[in-house]
Amino acid sequence: MPLPRLGTRSVRLRTAPAVFVVLAVTLAGTLLAFSLGGARPGRAAGQSSGHIVIDVSESRCGRGWTRPEPGVHTFDLRNTSDAGAEVYLEDPASQTVYGEVEGIGPGTTRQLTVRLGKGAYAFKCVPDDADAATGPTVHIAGGQRGPGAAPVSEHDLIPPALAYQKWVGGGLDETVRLATRLRDAIDRGDLAAARSAWLPAHLEYERLGAAYDAFGDADAAINGTDAGLPGGVHDKDFAGFHRVEYGLWHGESAAGLRAPAAALVKALTGLRDTWSQARMDPAQLGLRAHEILENTVQFELTGRTDYGSGSNLATARANLDGTREVLSRIEPLLKTRYAGLPELDKELNRAQHTLDGFRHQGSWTPLDRLGRAQREDVNAVFGDLVERLASVATLCDPRRTV
Repeated sequence: MPLPRLGTRSVRLRTAPAVFVVLAVTLAGTLLAFSLGGARPGRAAGQSSGHIVIDVSESRCGRGWTRPEPGVHTFDLRNTSDAGAEVYLEDPASQTVYGEVEGIGPGTTRQLTVRLGKGAYAFKCVPDDADAATGPTVHIAGGQRGPGAAPVSEHDLIPPALAYQKWVGGGLDETVRLATRLRDAIDRGDLAAARSAWLPAHLEYERLGAAYDAFGDADAAINGTDAGLPGGVHDKDFAGFHRVEYGLWHGESAAGLRAPAAALVKALTGLRDTWSQARMDPAQLGLRAHEILENTVQFELTGRTDYGSGSNLATARANLDGTREVLSRIEPLLKTRYAGLPELDKELNRAQHTLDGFRHQGSWTPLDRLGRAQREDVNAVFGDLVERLASVATLCDPRRTV
């Protein structure tokens, strides 16, 4: 896992625009534990007995560190300026970052705990709407330091973002084809065939996980839920895959489903036809890799998006595929920055194996039919993945350097 980090990044969750989670809690807890090598904050071998107060301001950035020693240190970053700031602890020559804290408000103090060893270090203060300032360089003669990572720029992320966007275009083509098959089955009144066609079309869309934010309002028309709708599942604005799902598994007639199915194909076709003009934010690519499975845990593994098909585990499996697609594009950036990449791949394989065990002769076990031990196993493997992917989000977050 990468460098210690604290921050206040908010993440908008797919299909629930009013719901937000703070990724910072995950990042701080996970990455701090790694930097300490399993130790708890407090006195440790080579650790100074007190906190080190560091000035955060344009004129005195990084001042206050007068006795650089190896070991675990806790820095109190005190913002004495009149603007918010973020602070990096870095090697001033290579700009390798060993720790960072975001969102330090004026007149406030935030803590950063890191393990320091042989090398050169300096604090960089990056105030809001002002140039960055780098403090004095200190040198530590010995000891083993914690992990560091070279900063990722938006320029680094443009090629993988373009490659991913091109892949999404192909996925939308296939989704339209499969959704048209679903609509045609409903049009001819063959609801058994429509139920068989619904899942492949829905899963193809679910694999496009990192692009949902770029889909804009189209996502609600394609994959929205009844959350927040006054009429619930009977509301006129309930639309998309889940609207069709509800009808197919709750006895609605083909006549009643023709309009929702046609609207679904129309929304998908419109999105596909305009996708080449869309622009994904390259800076969000790493965050989306984390967000896909975070959404899986919150929506699929709780059954909140089941409208009768019992296919949440199949959707979770598609989300896993979608996560791999994002990671494959940013893997060159992660190889030199994320020591935990092989373990992440191992855990992705473990999750895939776990989910595949619930598929039998083309049918998926409904979530509510899992035993307690099975539920705990699924929750554990996905919880571990969400933590690991939080590190990917941190490493791929472009940092200001000037």
